[in-house]
Amino acid sequence: MSGNASMQEWISVASLGDLREGEMIDVQVGDELILLVHLAGGDIRAYQGHCPHQKTALADGKLEGRFLTCAAHLWQFDLSTGEGVNPKSCHLDRYDVRIGNAAISVCIPQGPR
Repeated sequence: MSGNASMQEWISVASLGDLREGEMIDVQVGDELILLVHLAGGDIRAYQGHCPHQKTALADGKLEGRFLTCAAHLWQFDLSTGEGVNPKSCHLDRYDVRIGNAAISVCIPQGPR
C-alpha cells in the first residue's frame, strides 16, 4: 500500500526471532490484520491478513515455498508478488516492510484511503 510519506506510520510488529524463514504469522495493527511471511532467501513480505474471497485469515492456510493456499476455499497466492495464482484475477494488498535492530516494522497508511 503506497501513499504520501507524511500520511504513513511505521509500526514495529514482530522480531526476526518470531518469524523464521519459511514461516508466516498474523499480526494485528489497530483494525488491520496483517500477514507476515519470511520467504526462502530471506525476504520478508507483509500483506493484508484476510483472503479477498471470504475474509478467512490467510495465516491459517498452507505455505509451500512462496505459494500460499487459503484454508477456506483453496484460493492461491504468490507471496513474492501478492498476485493471485488461482484465480489469477485476485491479488493481496501489500505493506512496505523494513528491518532494523532485529525488529520487523510495517508501514501503515494513515487517514482515508
